[in-house]
Amino acid sequence: MTSKSFGSDNHAGAHPAVLAAIMAANAGDAIAYGDDPLTGAVHSNLCTAAGAWQAYLVFNGTAANILGLSLMLRPFEAVICAETSHVNVDECGAAERLLGCKLLAVPTPDGKLTPDLIASRLTGLGDEHRAQPRVIQIAQVTELGTCYSLRELRDLHDFGREHDLLVYLDGARVANAAASLSCSLAVIAACADVLSFGGTKNGALGVEAVLVMSEGLVDGVQYQRKQLMQLASKMRFLAAQVDALLTGDLWLATARHANAMASRLAAALDGVPGVRLAYPVQSNGVFTELARDHAARLEQNWSCQIWSESADGRRCVVRWMTAFDTSEADVDRLAAAISSAPGVLDDTDAAVSRETQSA
Repeated sequence: MTSKSFGSDNHAGAHPAVLAAIMAANAGDAIAYGDDPLTGAVHSNLCTAAGAWQAYLVFNGTAANILGLSLMLRPFEAVICAETSHVNVDECGAAERLLGCKLLAVPTPDGKLTPDLIASRLTGLGDEHRAQPRVIQIAQVTELGTCYSLRELRDLHDFGREHDLLVYLDGARVANAAASLSCSLAVIAACADVLSFGGTKNGALGVEAVLVMSEGLVDGVQYQRKQLMQLASKMRFLAAQVDALLTGDLWLATARHANAMASRLAAALDGVPGVRLAYPVQSNGVFTELARDHAARLEQNWSCQIWSESADGRRCVVRWMTAFDTSEADVDRLAAAISSAPGVLDDTDAAVSRETQSA
């Protein structure tokens, strides 16, 4: 295997600034459970950056999603989500088990929900025998590396308001979306009632934030977080990571770099025989459609993710993820490897399944 993994942005280490911040926070004692000055400052800075009412730190992305959804749902209510969404595919039924809610998954061509797709799940309203739709759950960016445009986000927000639906935004890669759209965190956050702000995939050691945008949803968040086992005793170490990312907008600079490396890879593969882009490259993910034997050869030396396969096993979609520490040289070596032993894609082959396989 090569030294640099393209299998996931989770494979990258922590940014040096984050590690330095953790070490700095380790000096002396601090009040536990978030009552220390650093955590208070980070909460305030997150709220300012997003225009949020409150911010809460948790350990990981699944926890952020479950805590966020818990603020919006009663057990008989349902979440409308993309079939490929993380909450539907990669969280081991956490929403169903811990919240008792039903997920109404919708097939999408590109990982993005639309008002029409959401409307297809607005059935059984007022019927006591049916779970009642309450939340539109989207990811920005999606599991397929695509970004909602600001117009699309606003349309979903407006549709939700018209149909008494709340919007939860999984922001595990919201930094990459902000970089792609050249907008602030607040512009994206304004289209949600609750969202997560991802750190782990963007240079942190392990922290996410839940941002509550609607004042009517802030009551009781602290109790929900405790019940969901996400109240850190030594909260200063979670806060230190976010503080490092917010300082000088490091969170945005790291995401811009990762996006740029993905764009570089996509450009290098443009026109390579036997390689097609499965989805638009709009963040730090590049999904390539390859012959399965071509992918098998690459797997011998490169860490990547076989995302989906055709029914006949002849073709597959491979996901390549870049990160804050991916270099141009890393990308160029990978592009050369993909280009050096191309397979053959036959358009008459069975279509590759677009369903997500892993986080």
